[in-house]
Amino acid sequence: MVNLVAAQRPLLHALMKMAGVVPYSVDIEPGTTMNFWVPVGTLSKPKKTQPPKPPQKPTKPVVVLVHGFAAEGIVTWQFQVGALSKRYSVYVPDLLFFGDSITEKSDRSPTFQAECLAAGLRKLGVDKCTVVGFSYGGMVAFKLAELWPELVEAMVVSGSILAMTDSISGETLQRLGFGSSSELLLPTSVKGLKALLSVAAHKKLWFPDRLHKDFLEVMFNNRKDRAELLEGLVMSNKDSTVPKFPQKIHLLWGLNDQIFNVELARKLQEDLGDNATFQSIPKSGHLVHLERPCVYNRCLKQFLATLHSNAQDK
Repeated sequence: MVNLVAAQRPLLHALMKMAGVVPYSVDIEPGTTMNFWVPVGTLSKPKKTQPPKPPQKPTKPVVVLVHGFAAEGIVTWQFQVGALSKRYSVYVPDLLFFGDSITEKSDRSPTFQAECLAAGLRKLGVDKCTVVGFSYGGMVAFKLAELWPELVEAMVVSGSILAMTDSISGETLQRLGFGSSSELLLPTSVKGLKALLSVAAHKKLWFPDRLHKDFLEVMFNNRKDRAELLEGLVMSNKDSTVPKFPQKIHLLWGLNDQIFNVELARKLQEDLGDNATFQSIPKSGHLVHLERPCVYNRCLKQFLATLHSNAQDK
């Protein structure tokens, strides 16, 4: 029987190509490969008798979209790529153990994800960028901005926090009624996936069970490695510190986010200091960029326009 989610992939890939991005594999180091969706204009068509040329430097301001835990890059950001690609050079990485990104290393920390992301962007010719991070991708983005401030000039973060501490992890799981992060974020059944969607989305979403089964089959592979990513995410409260970020950071939140609620977002803004701004979008939950993409894109472009005065939208 045809997997309906897998069958839609060629259509999504075609839409991404129409929006101006194509997949490109980057060898980070021996045993580690990261897939990116990159602006097609940065790639040269190789001649048959010559090896392929490395990607060219982007010609427009760069926006890097970093996905969360439940889906790979272009599935997460499918409504944002086309909205941004006319004014910006858009890069969409698949973090390790998502999409076609893989490593033989045993490190499962957000820091290692950030290291690989930084190395990949540099190999793609990216010197400066604005990073947009959602949920797990936001934690990776914070690490990227902390460790490579010369690379990350600004950030937009949705539904995320600086780090998953013991106390936040325990409180969040208890409040949502889950026994572990894996139970919440790595469902093994249709019932589990429905439970995840019920807390991630503001409005109740109905899909036939067949579609839930197909989504589980396609999007939740590399389960052992992803479970280790979740284990590597939680850190002790005593080890948690708030870095001094020089970048402008815009917190763009779903007003009804049940996973990382608005109170956490406000506390995060306070911890980050004067460089941080906060904006909420009503009638949306954790999946704000998917639930209300038009409003989300407008807010995102307004923030980007303040950074790049020559990239004002008409």
